[in-house]
Amino acid sequence: MELWQQIGSVIMGLLVLAFIYPSIKPAMERSKNAEEKHWGTLLLLAAALIAFIVFLVSTVQ
Repeated sequence: MELWQQIGSVIMGLLVLAFIYPSIKPAMERSKNAEEKHWGTLLLLAAALIAFIVFLVSTVQ
């Protein structure tokens, strides 16, 4: 990768972080104050993601 591409990637990454950073703290507060915890949904999505990644890896081999 060329030097100018690496510098551009770092700048883009910093811009993304600068764009997202102000919304992180309010999102964490809303998460703490949520009435219900949806752990079942989280576990289901995590299992689906892991299964999809295993499927992709097995198709490449």
